[in-house]
Amino acid sequence: MTMFQKFSRTVRENSSLAKMLIVFTVSGGGLVAYSDANPGNQMNIVNAADSYTKKKRVVVLGTGWAGTSFLKNLKNPSYDVQVISPRNYFAFTPLLPSVTCGTVEPRSIVEPIRNIVRKKNVDVHYWEAECYKIDAENKKVYCRSSLSTNPNETEEIVVDYDYLVISVGARVNTFNIPGVAENCHFLKEIEDAQRIRRTIVDCFERASLPNLSDEERKKILHFVVVGGGPTGVEFAAELHDFVNEDLVKLYPKLKDSVQITLLEAMDHILNMFDKRITAFAEEKFQRDGINLKTGAMVINVSDKEISTKEGKNGRSISTIPYGMVVWSTGIGTRPVIMDFMRQIGQTNRRVLATDEWLRVDGCDDIYALGDCATINQRKVTEDIWAIFNKADADNSGTLTVKEFQEVLDDVCERYPQVGLYLKNKKMHTLVDLLKDSKGDTVKESVVIDLEEFKLAFSQVDSQMKNLPATAQVAAQQGSYLADCFNRMEKCEENPEGPIRFRGEGRHRFHPFRYKHFGQFAPLGGEQTAAQLPGDWVSIGHSTQWLWYSVYASKLVSWRTRALVISDWGRRFIFGRDSSCI
Repeated sequence: MTMFQKFSRTVRENSSLAKMLIVFTVSGGGLVAYSDANPGNQMNIVNAADSYTKKKRVVVLGTGWAGTSFLKNLKNPSYDVQVISPRNYFAFTPLLPSVTCGTVEPRSIVEPIRNIVRKKNVDVHYWEAECYKIDAENKKVYCRSSLSTNPNETEEIVVDYDYLVISVGARVNTFNIPGVAENCHFLKEIEDAQRIRRTIVDCFERASLPNLSDEERKKILHFVVVGGGPTGVEFAAELHDFVNEDLVKLYPKLKDSVQITLLEAMDHILNMFDKRITAFAEEKFQRDGINLKTGAMVINVSDKEISTKEGKNGRSISTIPYGMVVWSTGIGTRPVIMDFMRQIGQTNRRVLATDEWLRVDGCDDIYALGDCATINQRKVTEDIWAIFNKADADNSGTLTVKEFQEVLDDVCERYPQVGLYLKNKKMHTLVDLLKDSKGDTVKESVVIDLEEFKLAFSQVDSQMKNLPATAQVAAQQGSYLADCFNRMEKCEENPEGPIRFRGEGRHRFHPFRYKHFGQFAPLGGEQTAAQLPGDWVSIGHSTQWLWYSVYASKLVSWRTRALVISDWGRRFIFGRDSSCI
């Protein structure tokens, strides 16, 4: 047999073997897929979870940014995790305005929660239900599931917990304005974006019907956006592009009847951004023909028109006929959180109050993160006596610059407002603080008493601000809490964190610290404004590509990245989809 014949025979044998391996792999994959989808196997998994009596049970309420970030970063296998949420997926909410106009498809920005947790080395089980009551005293949560075979019945579920992580988010705040809940569209969930998309197309179809007057057409095609924050501004910009780039080609006779109005109660839109971005956005909207009305407070919304109170004294009342209203003004507290706050004595607050370790005040084993909670940052002046005594190493009753510098790191760690204040004011020593409160006459050799020390820090406390209710904050909180749970047992033996000023020893973990990585404001026409760390402001087409890359990288999976990028490409080539589905 020649060398060529031997080689051919080897190739044929290996080819057959390769085919057998492929068939075996595909068949095995099918068996694995069947076993994963088999309800009997799923029941066994759930029953097996109940047998882990030695594992601490962690119940997570919600699959939003905070809850999903916690689940993704939790690595300690010593927990039995139960996830309870009425939706079985995570939604990338920053792209909801893109969904409303068909730039991105709804399924492209959602990832099933089971896909996120199925490959983890942690026992995680998901139940599709909604929590309606939290019993902190007995460590139980009460839930309802609407998945019963009888549509008129709901299944009640009671779950015990050792640790509870509340991340249920927030609902839309209507401010109790009459007619808002009945007549406005909201933009919080995937379903909201889909309803808005259908309503936009329906408005154009209704306006195309014969026997309508020009006045009726203009009313139907008048789109009103209430709220000049990032979501409202982005939606108005997306809608403007959708109308002028796609819909006018399909409905050419309706071009002159379309009007977009943005209402904002404050004097400017995008108030949380740099003034340069605010000015550019307002000028661009005016050039694009978007009717921007600032200082307009909505007082009533009927099924045909929206009433606003305008002017410096609020005495001028005007009515605006509309075809669709999108309400994007702020967030409110969910009923289950309000009930829980009454139970634990936080009735005078808007959302749940937590300490710097995200633990609900008064509840050792309950944590709250995301939009349903806020960190109740402790003031420096509340512990000023303990801080002063610790810094006063020689017990002289006075404090020198050197003595203060020795405890400054611990002060900044325990009270983040101090470090932030010093950084913003470009200060480094106690002398800088004293100059800020007493004037420039303070010298390096200064020696101060307790009252002067307190006065210096009172200015710091007055500058404290709550963290914004954004996806960026919620995601960082979820990651931080997961890291705490991952190291819980280790830190019981070796505590870390700042020295306690009101006692001995150290805290178990460093307090949560939010790092701001910037924010974007898409303004339409392939232009975006960005405010990044270091007071860097970028506006224009190049910033739009930065927006594309950042959002693509932040998507939760490679599947959603591929889908969103393909949606962007499809829109560039074929335009947005205007079908009413």
